[in-house]
Amino acid sequence: MANQRTIKKRKIRLSPTQIIALVFVGIILLGTLILTLPASSRDGQSAGFLPSLFTATSATCVTGLVMFDTWAQWSGLGQIVILTLIEIGGLGFMSAAAFVIFILRKRVGLKQRMVMAQALNVNDMTGIVRLQKIVLLGSLLIQLTGALILAVYFWPQYGPWNAIRWSVFHSVSAYCNAGFDIFGVLGSGSSLIAFQSDPVVLLTLGTLVVIGGLGFFVWEEVIRLHSWKRFSAYTKVALTMTGILILIGAVGICVLEWNNPETLGNMSWPDKILNGFFQSLTARTAGFDAINQGGLTDGGKMWTSVFMLIGGSSGSTAGGVKTVTMVVLLLFLWSRIRGKGSVCVFKRTVPNNQVLDAMTIVAIVIGLAIFGGLFITATSPIGFTDGLYESISALGTVGLTTGVTTSLSLPAQLLIIIYMYFGRVGILTLSLGFLMGNQAQERYRYAHTNFMIG
Repeated sequence: MANQRTIKKRKIRLSPTQIIALVFVGIILLGTLILTLPASSRDGQSAGFLPSLFTATSATCVTGLVMFDTWAQWSGLGQIVILTLIEIGGLGFMSAAAFVIFILRKRVGLKQRMVMAQALNVNDMTGIVRLQKIVLLGSLLIQLTGALILAVYFWPQYGPWNAIRWSVFHSVSAYCNAGFDIFGVLGSGSSLIAFQSDPVVLLTLGTLVVIGGLGFFVWEEVIRLHSWKRFSAYTKVALTMTGILILIGAVGICVLEWNNPETLGNMSWPDKILNGFFQSLTARTAGFDAINQGGLTDGGKMWTSVFMLIGGSSGSTAGGVKTVTMVVLLLFLWSRIRGKGSVCVFKRTVPNNQVLDAMTIVAIVIGLAIFGGLFITATSPIGFTDGLYESISALGTVGLTTGVTTSLSLPAQLLIIIYMYFGRVGILTLSLGFLMGNQAQERYRYAHTNFMIG
C-alpha cells in the first residue's frame, strides 16, 4: 500500500516547466469559454468555439492575430476578457499569482520561487521575489504612465469615455507586445493607420513596446546598478542589440518602401521616417500596423519577417527567438569564419552549450516557419510569401498580417493556434529545458569520427 501511494504521488508531481505549459492551456480554455458567451459579442450572438479559441490563444500568447475586428466583434465584456488575457499572458500567470500572494502577505515558498524563476526565464532564484515585485510594480507604473499620456492626448478630440478606454486598452496591449486594438470604431481593421501621421500616438505606443520587449532581468539591472560599466554582459548585449535592430530595421523599411504608394510612397518625408521607425518597432512582436502590411513589397515583407523572427529579449513580454539568442548565433558564425572556436562578447566567453542551444532554437523556429508557410499555401488560397508572413507572425507572437487571417482554412487556423501557443510557451519551455538538461552529464560517449563538411 505504501508503495502504491508513493507511485501515485510521483505521477501527479509536475515540474515548474510543466506547470507553466498547463496553466497557459487552462487560461486559454477559460478565456475561450467566456468569449463564446453571447454577452461577449457585440451583436448578442455567440462567436463560436473556434473563433473564440483563436482569439483567446492570440490574447494569452500576446500575438494579436484576429479573425474579427476586436471593436466590431466583441462587447465591453469581451474586450475586458481579452485585455485580462493580454495582461496575464504578457506578464506571466505567476505575476498575477504573486500579486495575490503579496497583497495577502503570504510567505513565498520554494516551489513558488521555482515557478517564478522559470516563468520569468531566469535560472537563478537568488532575489527572485524582489525581481517579481519589480516586474509587477514597474509594469503597472509604466502602463499607467502610457495610459495617462494617451488619455490626455485623446480627451479633447474624442471625449472622456473614449480617451479613458482607448488609453488603458492600448497602453496594456503595447507594453505586453500584444498588438490588439479597439480603433475599429474609426474604421474596421484599421489598427493604427488612422494615426500614421500622429507622432504622439506612435511614439508613445512604440516606447511602451520597446520597454516591454527589453526583458524583466534587464530592467532589474538598470534600476539597481545605474551604470553601463556595472551591467552584466547579457544586459549590455540586450540593450545594444535592441538599439541596432530598431535603427537598421527602420532604415531597411524606408529604403524598400520609400516610393511604394501602398505604404510610404504618398507620405511626407517626416511621416515616412516616423512610420519606418514604427514598423521596425512593431515588427519585433508588437503587431500594431500603421501602414498596410498587405501593400508591402516582397522585399519589405521579407525584411519585416526577419525582425519578427528575432523578436525581443528573454524574460520579456515579447516573443521570437530573442535578441541575445541571435547575437550568440551571429557571433558564433563570425568566430568560425575567422577560425576561432570560442564566442566572446564584452570580454566574456559564452559557454559552448549555450551556443548549441541558440543554434537549436533558431533552427527549430526557422524550420517550423517554413513548414507553416508551405502548409498554409497548400491548404488555403494564399501565396507562399503571405503564408510565410502569417506563419512567422504566429511563431514570433507578433500579430502582423497581410490581411489573410480570415481566409485561412480550418487546418491552417488550427496550425496558427498551435504556433501562437508554441511561440509564447514552447520556446520558453525549450529554453528552460536546455537550462535543466545541461545540469546532467552524459553517462557515456561514442568514439569520434570525422565527416567532410562543406
